[in-house]
Amino acid sequence: MTDHLNKPLVVIGVLFCALALSGCETLRYYGQAVQGQYSILNKRQPISEIIADPESPEFLRERLAFILAVRRFAETELHLPVKNNYLTYVDLQRPYVVWNVFATPEFSLVPDTWCYPLVGCAAYRGYFSEKNAQEYAEELTKQGQDVYVGGVTAYSTLGWFDDPVLSTFIQYSKASSAALIFHELAHQILYVRNDTVFNESFATTVEQEGLHRWQLTSEASHLYNDYLLQYRHRQEFIQLIMKYRKVLELLYQTDASAPDKRQKKASIFSELREEFNRRKADGTDWAAYDHWMYQQLNNAKISTVVAYHNFVPAFQKMLAEKEGDLSQFYIACRELAQKQKDERDRILNTYLEN
Repeated sequence: MTDHLNKPLVVIGVLFCALALSGCETLRYYGQAVQGQYSILNKRQPISEIIADPESPEFLRERLAFILAVRRFAETELHLPVKNNYLTYVDLQRPYVVWNVFATPEFSLVPDTWCYPLVGCAAYRGYFSEKNAQEYAEELTKQGQDVYVGGVTAYSTLGWFDDPVLSTFIQYSKASSAALIFHELAHQILYVRNDTVFNESFATTVEQEGLHRWQLTSEASHLYNDYLLQYRHRQEFIQLIMKYRKVLELLYQTDASAPDKRQKKASIFSELREEFNRRKADGTDWAAYDHWMYQQLNNAKISTVVAYHNFVPAFQKMLAEKEGDLSQFYIACRELAQKQKDERDRILNTYLEN
């Protein structure tokens, strides 16, 4: 086994020993996290061997070859830290790699947060088992919380491990697969603790620029156009949710009784569904969001839809200032990341205003 495959096991072992000093519940939670990550690492298969094996499914071989090409492009043209990432493949035999649990009070859209070693605090608690995620969600529900469990198809380990290609996203369109690779590698260039909007806006800017440059060199303009269409639909859907999120926030700030708030809350969710259906009937292509919209709606679910990409236009202007030089852009973004959050936001908002 090579050194780069041994490193994750050392990191996991050190982390587990440190957490052994914590409470039992914390130990159980991180125990499943260690076991889940180790299971993924242990199942990795070299992509080169899969492609060379004529018994491998043709679609898998073709898609993995495409990802290797995207990976090379990310390294040579986008100057992303590819290292040993995306050289292996893992067939998880499940639809998601992780299930995240989100929770809010009954009359609030402020999510509960959990803090983790290395990456800081986040508004979710992740499980490698859907059963474990649902069990924890039930505990929170009994406490009177609004709870939502959402599946995740990919994530970045931020350079701690060599991230593999997962079966959970291999079925994506080529545009989505390339975008995901560019996005997750961007997180390894720059990640600021406890500032999701900054992180996601930066990674999305790199993702979009990467796809734009990819289609120019590969003559695959349809991939970029398909991506832009999907991105626009996603942003329109987010705007719809944010509209009703504001209505809910105003309701929760009133002095109405709990029963009245509960009734009005249900009415607002009904109005959201009705507008969603009207806009679909008028031709808005939101079929991808049917499953999300027609399942139970609550505060926790709404809280997961946040305008994480607010600063994308600001980062795009920063890149334009550097005349498209990604290396200089990364340096400028790292310098910005060193500032306090209020100052970062002020600078990025200045770009937006201008």
